[in-house]
Amino acid sequence: MKKLTTILLATALLCTAAATWAHGEETHVKPAGPVKKEQKAWGIAGDAKSVGRTITFRMTDAMRFDPDSITVKQGETIRFSIQNSGSVQHEMVIGTPKDLDEHAALMAKFPNMEHDEPYMAHVSAGKTGDIVWTFNRSGSFDFACLIAGHYQAGMRGKITVAAK
Repeated sequence: MKKLTTILLATALLCTAAATWAHGEETHVKPAGPVKKEQKAWGIAGDAKSVGRTITFRMTDAMRFDPDSITVKQGETIRFSIQNSGSVQHEMVIGTPKDLDEHAALMAKFPNMEHDEPYMAHVSAGKTGDIVWTFNRSGSFDFACLIAGHYQAGMRGKITVAAK
């Protein structure tokens, strides 16, 4: 049994490493200039000058976010400071469970796909990234690391947006 457990653990780690390498360790830099403001079910890109507070997240190679759940108020603009304390690239993507499931499936099929939206941050090991987001709709939303293998390992969390 111990040998089987060791083999399964080694396979999972290799799959995660391969998916991370395929996604690339390069730093994804958000383009200069105006941010694309597209209304989503979970809100809209925020303006840095409108940030009311900063929430710091830590991502680890244990495939977890800390914290893994937060509550914000409808209308609040939040700066997420996302720290990767792991040794591989991680990302934070905000969305509905359905949107994240669909995006995770695409990432598994096409690990080299390039994408950059204002509701996501790709963070190399030892680095920090930011998301500035306005939660203009109430409800329950999710965030996750969609790098192949990370999402499947449980690297996700919840955002509750309390109505005004």
